[in-house]
Amino acid sequence: MNRDTITVAALWAVLTVIGEALVIGIGLFPAPLAEEAKIVDEAFEHLVILGVPVFTFVVSVLVYAVIRFRRRGAELEDGPPVRTHGKWVAFWFAWTTALTVAVIIHPGVTGLRSLTASHGEDPDLLVKVTGQRWLWTFEYPEQNVTTINELVIPVDKLVRFEVTAPDRDVLHSFWIPAFRIKIDAVPGLVTHTYARATRVGAFEEDVDYRVQCAELCGLAHGKMAATLSVVSQEEFEQWAKGRARVEAR
Repeated sequence: MNRDTITVAALWAVLTVIGEALVIGIGLFPAPLAEEAKIVDEAFEHLVILGVPVFTFVVSVLVYAVIRFRRRGAELEDGPPVRTHGKWVAFWFAWTTALTVAVIIHPGVTGLRSLTASHGEDPDLLVKVTGQRWLWTFEYPEQNVTTINELVIPVDKLVRFEVTAPDRDVLHSFWIPAFRIKIDAVPGLVTHTYARATRVGAFEEDVDYRVQCAELCGLAHGKMAATLSVVSQEEFEQWAKGRARVEAR
């Protein structure tokens, strides 16, 4: 093994240790406020940890090549040809292939299974969501309540969101940052997603408690947001009864 290879390997090791320490030591995400958020955050962190060595290897080779083989003096002619290093090519191909297969299995397949594990259960609450330019409408069929730009759900309850958009509207995307869930609101089509909130909170306390359109949908796309409140079951029932009485007048 020549000096160049040893130097690049040493630089790679140092940068990898630094990178992994930063990924593990620095909080990359806001607090996960739903069971689904924990699964998504763990998957993303796992992918970043696996991706750091790939990134630092490329950086190590580039940095070393720029410093070690930079042009010196007034030389204008091409440098000597560099032949392909068969062992390095084979190593890179085998390593990246194995890494790709690994992430497809975990967190790919395992993560999707975890996210959809509760989808076969009967939800504790059904919310029908309609996204349209440029507001959100939330319908609670069982509670006979409809709200505009205000979503209220109980904590520790499985909520099924059925999401759509009017036929003559455009594509929107239903996204709750606090829960890390996102699903398209497609005109004329009903999509669905689930969430189980794990912490009481409201938009006034944490801006991640909101519904945000994540699909560029026109002039007021950036303002297409709704407040989210996660409350106890008792508070939710009181809120629903109060709203139903108001709407019945």
